[in-house]
Amino acid sequence: MQFLRGALFYCFVGVMVMYFTKIYNVIVRFSGIRDGIRLFQTLAIQFFLVAVATLLINAYTDMGFLVPLSVLIIATMISFITLFAYKLAVKDFLYRLKNSQHDKPIRRVLVFGAGDAGVLTHEAIKKDHQYKYINCGFLDDDPRKKGKYVQGIKILGGMEVLDEVMQKHQPDEMIVAALEIGYDRKKEIMEEALDKGLKVYTIPPVNQWISGELETNSIRKINIEDLLGRKSIKLKNELVIEELRGKVVLVSGAAGSIGKELAKQISRAEPHKLLVLDMAESALYDVEHLLKRCAPEVDVEVLLADVRRRPMVDEIFDQFRPDYVFHAAAYKHVPMMEKYPKEAFMANVWGTKNMADAALKYRTKKFVMVSTDKAVNPTNVMGASKRMAEMYIQSLNQRLAQTQPGNHPLYITTRFGNVLGSNGSVIPLFTQQIEEGGPVTVTDAEMTRYFMTIPEACELVLEAGVMGDGGEIYVFDMGKPVKIIDLAKKLIHLSGKKLGVDIDIKIVGLRDGEKMYEELLNNGESTHQFKKHEKIFIANVIPGNLDEIDACIKRCKDLTEANTDWNLVLEMKKMVPEYISASSRFEALDKKFVDEK
Repeated sequence: MQFLRGALFYCFVGVMVMYFTKIYNVIVRFSGIRDGIRLFQTLAIQFFLVAVATLLINAYTDMGFLVPLSVLIIATMISFITLFAYKLAVKDFLYRLKNSQHDKPIRRVLVFGAGDAGVLTHEAIKKDHQYKYINCGFLDDDPRKKGKYVQGIKILGGMEVLDEVMQKHQPDEMIVAALEIGYDRKKEIMEEALDKGLKVYTIPPVNQWISGELETNSIRKINIEDLLGRKSIKLKNELVIEELRGKVVLVSGAAGSIGKELAKQISRAEPHKLLVLDMAESALYDVEHLLKRCAPEVDVEVLLADVRRRPMVDEIFDQFRPDYVFHAAAYKHVPMMEKYPKEAFMANVWGTKNMADAALKYRTKKFVMVSTDKAVNPTNVMGASKRMAEMYIQSLNQRLAQTQPGNHPLYITTRFGNVLGSNGSVIPLFTQQIEEGGPVTVTDAEMTRYFMTIPEACELVLEAGVMGDGGEIYVFDMGKPVKIIDLAKKLIHLSGKKLGVDIDIKIVGLRDGEKMYEELLNNGESTHQFKKHEKIFIANVIPGNLDEIDACIKRCKDLTEANTDWNLVLEMKKMVPEYISASSRFEALDKKFVDEK
């Protein structure tokens, strides 16, 4: 009778505790370590309550110990082992039942990284509904882990055993799940796996996991940014948010790759009003809806306008009085602008002058122009036009600093190289050629370019706008230049195709106005370190004379209306003496200069 009373009391307390802790309200097939901890906590509470009740009953009644302490300890241990084992058994049964009922495609994988992230990756792929993953094993750089087991899967060694592992286990892909390794090592691992013919995937940072757990839909294929060749540079966006919050901000060229990303990043700063300006109707419509989705609380004003039309620009500045202007509107395609120099001048030089003059007239706080490394020792019309715009911006700031110190807009220029994935860049072209079966066309096997990602480029522009004092030309530390042919090879690998088997590379020669090597500084220019960020430099460029530059720009404007391309380009060469044409019809003008000398 005493045993029956004790058993009933123990069960009653257990039911009540479980009701309050909700331990019963768990989906068994998703049970894990956390549920085991909750179960242990529940049984610990039950143990404490029964023990206290037993001691009180023994002290104040003649019933004795309702549940002896030794029995209570044994009962608690048996309860934990039984309940937890039940959950795991049911979970395993349901997992096996589900896999046996569905003929899912099989994916044989290697997981690089036998740490916490690797274990969570293994758990995530086990639960996948679409594919049946077979984990062939873990790889890890730590030699002490070799031969040990994680979740029943063997740690096979480091990348030095990859050939042996591929021959024995025949994996189709590798998931790089080591969050703690350095960028260079991660890049090296991914490239080696690609060279072996594996499809390579990676996991996102922990802060991007859904509800703190890794899901298989978060595991993504590596992209060209992962193989960029340098560590991504992070800037201090807190300063940007603090500066732009509550302000009226105008982004020109907002339908382009840079302008769109600028608008997205600015919207996070909660400006009072965000003005997005472009002349491309459909693309601007897309930007409007993008901003509505990602920042519905921001007041966005869409402006279908052309920066080349001064009255239209003045009307916009007069109506909205922007505090900050980020000027990204420009024509940028080198061969196209070599064919249409008048359009290049009007968009890149005259459009910039209109925007800069309006910023002065309507007392904008800061004006930031987006330039390019093609403005450095230009060999084409596009680069020369951007250099002319730089010269106007810098000389205007110098004049205002002399005549209106402390009471004028601050004009700033940012200069960087090619942007991965931007409209018209080499990456989308190569991707399209690969999808069409090739060949991938490369102008020259030795051609190199500096590359950066779209978010990096826009962070640079925004930080320049916040931290600039006016008159600077900011230059990004972009690491080492990348060979275009190497970029093409990596993209072919990433597509899962084999160079020389599925896709060929064809050398087609330089296009009109193209350089073999891009530069970030003109001849005679140098840089000094920007004190507020170690990866940003300021070009030591002596501003020109504003009156002379302005007069030359106006002469060029007149030539666009009444003369030939040749006379316009000749005038541009006079303003930018380092502009020497390459692979262009305008090389004849450089010969004329030499003959005249």
